[in-house]
Amino acid sequence: MTIREIDEKLNELSQGILAAKDNNDSALIRQLSSEYEKVSKEAENLSAHDKVFLARNMKRPKVDDYIEALFDDFFVQRGDYLGKEDKSIYGGIALFHGMPVTVLGHRKGKNITENIEYNFGMPGPEGYRKALRMMKQAEKFGRPIITFIDTPGAYPGLEAEENGQSIAISNNLAEMSALKVPVIAVVTGEGSSGGALAIGVANTVYMLENAVYSVLSPEGFASILWKDSERAPEACDLMKLTAQDLYGFGVIDDVIKEPLGGMHHDPEKVYKDLDERLGRELKRYSGMSPEEIAEERYQKFRNIDALVRKGRR
Repeated sequence: MTIREIDEKLNELSQGILAAKDNNDSALIRQLSSEYEKVSKEAENLSAHDKVFLARNMKRPKVDDYIEALFDDFFVQRGDYLGKEDKSIYGGIALFHGMPVTVLGHRKGKNITENIEYNFGMPGPEGYRKALRMMKQAEKFGRPIITFIDTPGAYPGLEAEENGQSIAISNNLAEMSALKVPVIAVVTGEGSSGGALAIGVANTVYMLENAVYSVLSPEGFASILWKDSERAPEACDLMKLTAQDLYGFGVIDDVIKEPLGGMHHDPEKVYKDLDERLGRELKRYSGMSPEEIAEERYQKFRNIDALVRKGRR
């Protein structure tokens, strides 16, 4: 059974269980729950290509779902103060267990209409300038920054390039490396190219178990290397883009476990785990000076090359 078939079957069983609960049919609930568990176990040993499928699943929670689940009193901030509002970056100020934080991330839609509105999570330079504006404001007022990464990459259109796409991304990389407040990044779905890294220069980087993080898409890799995008499944294995691969190389700090079959089948478990992790990390950074926080982040990225060359942990 392919991961697509597993996902469709789990969705079908979930709907059946909900209907059985509405009708108080305990026997049917037990039967469907048992079948659900059996199908879930089919997703225990997924390939890298399977994980790409799950990372792109439209049912997967989006940045606004994480904000609603983890933060209180969210106040959205818009615009880069130079050009326009880019809806593919979503963020603002919120409270995390009473602590003021700045939270932002790539925004994808939950249907085709929303995806078109949010440009499929591909920011232009205005989006990255907006993100940097929010992060610099956070530094000014001493607020920790939490980012959620989920993008196929920065928008590659002519208008974006004319308006300074590469400059906006490079500015974010440089400015984030020197921020004197803690930055925690979570790769929740796709993390592709500089479009992902432009909000990913963080003290702590987490990845969800079925998320992927790479220099470009598997289709792009296969097209460049073999002139054949149909070899994307093969490319997934070569690229070492899974959370498990990157944790082994020391590129990320930890992997957040998902329910079998993907986070979208039971997001509350992941929200709870992430809430605890964020709490621990923010407590740790509260005992560090601004200079120590910036130095830790700087050294982290300076040392990644040495960690990768050294090999797996």
